Amino acid sequence: MSRFTIPTRDSAPSASQPILDAVNAQLGVIPNLFRLVAQSPAALAGMTGLSGALGKTLDVKTRERIAIATAEVNGCDYCLSAHNYLGLNLAKISPEEIALNRKGASGDAKADAAVRFAAKVAQTRGKVGAEDLAAVRKAGYSDAQIIDVIATVGENFLTNLFNNVAQTEIDFPVIQADKAA
Repeated sequence: MSRFTIPTRDSAPSASQPILDAVNAQLGVIPNLFRLVAQSPAALAGMTGLSGALGKTLDVKTRERIAIATAEVNGCDYCLSAHNYLGLNLAKISPEEIALNRKGASGDAKADAAVRFAAKVAQTRGKVGAEDLAAVRKAGYSDAQIIDVIATVGENFLTNLFNNVAQTEIDFPVIQADKAA
């Protein structure tokens, strides 16, 4: 059970309602995460603004792979469940690939470099080594794309924090993070 009351769309602050409507238009549903954060219109606007901006950078498969790896690192069952669902149904990532993503890897060589780097950023809170940057650059990522990978990790850290603190009720098929990770 969530530690916070999750408002309905109509009981959310009026400033949050248009953002929730946009989420509903995009996803066909308003997940509990968005309704939780809607209690602060500023936080909701910031979270969805960052997500919208980053949605124009890396491809959807790479973003979902990074989200899965980050959720696993942070032990966020809500985000792991959501991104497992989105990875399978939106990004069309195979279950085998998702299993690799949870381990901070990918079966695709270029994506593997990004996911490994993202997992390392998450695990070390950004204190990566020169060899980590060299590996992702060697795979063909520009400095701008590396910034996008880091920003995607940060975006997912934010949602992981919201859900881990709130213990948000999972409204996707439930996947549990490996608590030993």
